[in-house]
Amino acid sequence: MSTRALRRLKGKQRGQEELDLGGLTLGGSPEEQAEAEEEEEEEEEEKRQLEAAEISPPSKGSSRKAKKNKAQKNFSNIYELIGDAEETGKHSAEEEAEKPDRNTGGTGNNNRDSDKNDQTHKDAFAKSSSGDKVRKKKKKKKKVTPEEGQEAAPDDDIDLLLENLEQSTGLSLQNDGCGGSDRRSVLHVEHRNLNPETELKRYFGARAVLGDQRPRQRNRQFHRTTWMTNPKDSWPRFSRPGISMTLLETKDGVHYFTFEHGREYQQVQFKFLDAVESMDPNNIVALLQLNPYHIDSLLQLSDVCRIQEDQEMARDLIERALYSFECAFHPLFSLTSGTSRLDYLRPENRAFYLALYKHMMFLEKRGCPRTALEYCKLILSLDPDSDPLCMLLLIDFLTLRSREYQSLLQLYQDWEEHRNLSQLPNFAFSTALCHFHLSQQDDMDHEESSKQKRHADLMLQNALIMFPGVLMPLLDLCTVQADPTVTAHNFFGPKSQLGQPPALAQLTALYLGRTYNLWREAPVMLWLEESVKEVLRRVDATDPLVEECQNKRKQRYQSAPRNIHRHVLLSEIKEATSSLPLEVTTQPVMGFDPLPPLDSVTSYTRPERLHVGASNESTLSLFFRSLLPNFNLQGGPRQEDDMEVARAGQELNQEVNRLMVAMRDMLANIRFQEPPREDNPYRDEEEWD
Repeated sequence: MSTRALRRLKGKQRGQEELDLGGLTLGGSPEEQAEAEEEEEEEEEEKRQLEAAEISPPSKGSSRKAKKNKAQKNFSNIYELIGDAEETGKHSAEEEAEKPDRNTGGTGNNNRDSDKNDQTHKDAFAKSSSGDKVRKKKKKKKKVTPEEGQEAAPDDDIDLLLENLEQSTGLSLQNDGCGGSDRRSVLHVEHRNLNPETELKRYFGARAVLGDQRPRQRNRQFHRTTWMTNPKDSWPRFSRPGISMTLLETKDGVHYFTFEHGREYQQVQFKFLDAVESMDPNNIVALLQLNPYHIDSLLQLSDVCRIQEDQEMARDLIERALYSFECAFHPLFSLTSGTSRLDYLRPENRAFYLALYKHMMFLEKRGCPRTALEYCKLILSLDPDSDPLCMLLLIDFLTLRSREYQSLLQLYQDWEEHRNLSQLPNFAFSTALCHFHLSQQDDMDHEESSKQKRHADLMLQNALIMFPGVLMPLLDLCTVQADPTVTAHNFFGPKSQLGQPPALAQLTALYLGRTYNLWREAPVMLWLEESVKEVLRRVDATDPLVEECQNKRKQRYQSAPRNIHRHVLLSEIKEATSSLPLEVTTQPVMGFDPLPPLDSVTSYTRPERLHVGASNESTLSLFFRSLLPNFNLQGGPRQEDDMEVARAGQELNQEVNRLMVAMRDMLANIRFQEPPREDNPYRDEEEWD
C-alpha cells in the first residue's frame, strides 16, 4: 500500500502535510508531468478500492472481536453513522471538485506552477478548518434540533421528561394550597430517618448497634420490606388481616385515603369490643392468638403490658401493628411527600394515628429523638389543618432534643401567620431557646452570633410577659431558688399562677412537664436570669405590651378544644391530666380510641346487644347476671318494660348517691380510741403481746 493510502487511512487530507519547498521546481518537463498523472491515477484507483471495501459486507473470515467492537461502537453512539455518512459524502464531493484542477495542472510556466501549489495548500487548509466547524455544528445540533436528532431525547432530556411527568400527575408539592411550598420543607420526611438504627449508628457506630447479628438462612421467614418497622422472625406468620386502603379523591395534588375493614375483620372487631367490656385482658390475649394482627387488640394489649412495666413487649406489639398497616398501604400513599391525608373522623384511620404516636413515644424514651421527630412530622402531615393529636404541642420538644434548631424556626416562620404559633407557650419559649443555642455555636461568626443573641433576648422577654405563670413552676422543677425580688413581685408571684385560665394551665403544665430538663443548663439559667430582670424593669416602667398581653390572657384560653384534651390524655403527664375538666375525666377513656370525635364518620355499626331490664327479676337471676353478663333467665326483652327500666335506673343512681354520702359521713365521724398508757395500773400485761 502506498504512502498516500496510509495517510488517507489515518485521516489526513491531501494538502495537510507540511510543504516541501525543496521539491518545487521552476519548470516542469513532460516526463515529470506524465509521472504526476500516473501517480494521480494510482491514487484514484486505491481510493475506489477503499470505498468498495467500506461499502461491501464483511467477509466470513473477520474476527468476532471486531464484530463485537463494531456493534458496541454503533450501539453506544447512534449518531456516528449519520455523521460519518455526511462527512464522507462531503469529502467525496470536494475531492471530485478538485479532480479537474488536478488534471489541468502541469502545462503552464514556472509562475503558474508555483501559484497552483500555493493555492492547493490554501484550499487544503481551508477544507480542514471548515471540516472542524462542521463537526462542531453537528455536535451542537445533536442536543437541540428535534428534526435531525429525534433519538437524542431519551438520553439527553430524561430529567426534563421526569419533571413534566411529575407536574402532569400532580405529585408536585408546589400546588398545595395554604402555603404548600412552605409545608414541603417543614413536613418533609426522609425514609432513612424512620429507622432508629440510623440514629443509633450515628451515636455508637454500626458495630456496636448491629454486632454480629447475622440472619440465619435456615428456618428464616421472608417478610415484606417496610420502612417503619423491621419484621422479626419471632412474629406470627403474616396473613392479610382484612385491612385495605382506598384512594377517595385527589385535590390540588393532595391525595385523600382511608382504611377499610373487610367483613371478617368487622366480626373480629365486634369480638374485641366484647372482650374490652369484659375488663379481662386474657380475653384480648385469646383473641390475638386467633388473629395475631388485629390492630385494636395490639394497641390495647400494648397499654396493658406498659402498665405492667413490660416495655419490650409493649413496643413489639406496636411495631407489629405498624407492620400490618404498612402492608395494606395504597400504591400512591407516600410517607415522605407530605401530600397523603387520612381523616381522623373515620374510626378505621384512628388506629394508625395512635400506633404512630405510641411508636414515637417509645422511640423518644429509647433515646432516639431524631427518629421520633420524623414520626411527629409524619403524623402532622396526615392532617395538618385539624391536627387531631396536637403534634404542634410536641414537635418543639423533639426538635430541641434532636438539636434541629433551624427546622423549628422555619416551621415557626412559615406557620405563624395562619396558625398563631406565638400564642402557644411551648412555641413562645422554645423558639427563644433555639435562637440562644444558635448564638452559642462555635462555627458562627461574631456578628451573626450577637444578632441571634439579641433576637433570643427579645423573644424570651415577650414570652415571659405573655405567660408569667411559667417562671416559678419552671424554677421549682429545675430545683433553683428564685431571687427574693422576683418572688415578692406581683407579676411573677402566686397571683400569676392562680389567675390564669384553665386551658392555659393545661398548656403550661404540658410544656413544663416535657422540657424542664432543657432549661437546667448553667448558660441557659444565666440567660433566663438576665431576661427576668429586664422583664421586671419593663413591668415597672408600665410597658404597653404588659397590659396588652394581660387582656389577651383574659379573652383567650377559656376552654381547650377536644384534640388538646386527647393530647393531654395520651401524654400521661400528671400535672396536665389533673387540670382536665370534669366532662373529660368522668367519661370512660379507651386506650384504642381515646376521646373519639363527636362527629365521627362510621362506615359500619356494631349490632346492639340484648339487655334485660332489672325490674321484676328474682334475686337468683340478678346473682347469675352479676357472674355472667349474658345470662337471661326470662328469655327476650319486653318492650312494655322500657319506661320501668329507665325509672328503675334513675332510682338506683339516687340510692347509690345517698349511700355514698352516708359512707362519707360515717367515715368522717369515726373516732379511734387511744391506746392505754404505760402508767395505767389496770393494763393487762398480755394485752399487747
